[in-house]
Amino acid sequence: MTYRAGWIHYTNVAPILDSLVLPPGVTAVTGVPTEMNAALLEGRVDIANISAVEFIRHADRLEALPDFSVAVLGPVYSVNLFHTVPLERLRRVALTRQSAMSVALLEVLLAARGLSPTLERAEGEAEDLLASGYDGVLRIGDSALREWYRVVGPLTPETTMTTLPHTARGITVTDLAEEWFRLTGHPFVFAVWAYRREAPPPATLVQAMREARREGIGHLADVARRHAQKLGLPERVVQHYLWNFRYHLEAPDRLGLHEFAAQAVPGHAPLRFGPRPGTPTPSGAAP
Repeated sequence: MTYRAGWIHYTNVAPILDSLVLPPGVTAVTGVPTEMNAALLEGRVDIANISAVEFIRHADRLEALPDFSVAVLGPVYSVNLFHTVPLERLRRVALTRQSAMSVALLEVLLAARGLSPTLERAEGEAEDLLASGYDGVLRIGDSALREWYRVVGPLTPETTMTTLPHTARGITVTDLAEEWFRLTGHPFVFAVWAYRREAPPPATLVQAMREARREGIGHLADVARRHAQKLGLPERVVQHYLWNFRYHLEAPDRLGLHEFAAQAVPGHAPLRFGPRPGTPTPSGAAP
């Protein structure tokens, strides 16, 4: 029987997915976060690197690999609110349909400030939507990274990613992961590798993923070079972007995940994770 994987193959998971060789009996499809969230919940795929908020909302049905995440401690650079007025004066914010995670995080951060602007679904580049009348635009993924750099760049030999301005040409870029860190002091987990409890991944797939992650992180400059060419960004930007991620769902990441779960989905079912590597498991289950 074929085991089906659903990958959200943004640049931020390139160190895991670029060199992944699927073992026999495993197939994969790709899509944006909302597509893969739905595919997993509807049973069209068996495992996916889904939005953490969907894992939380469906914790009664899902379990996650214990040592895989897409998380950051501080800025993420690719989940951004572009705005032309201070946050306290936001009236209309355009939201992408591609990610439930970023919308849930924005809602938590706005609530923490006591803010309640009108949130509307609208697609398009940030500067175009701002020009059309929105005073805030939420953008995610590779396009958000490019648009962030277009606003705050360029990077010069004398500057670093961390010293680039947050405001340029009348546009402020608020990094939502950085705002989360300021609010809580915890990392923010954007995605986990989740599966339906009745369909745990074969051990061969999980081992292949761990080997691919070692390969990708060990050759991060090569991964960054390839994706910088695809994105049309400087290699330095993409390399910093990638080394910034936390891919192992360590204890601090779990603290941040549980904190976000409590704020975003009060009363959620307990979050469940598979056994740690090296832990004996029943026959057929992931290591």
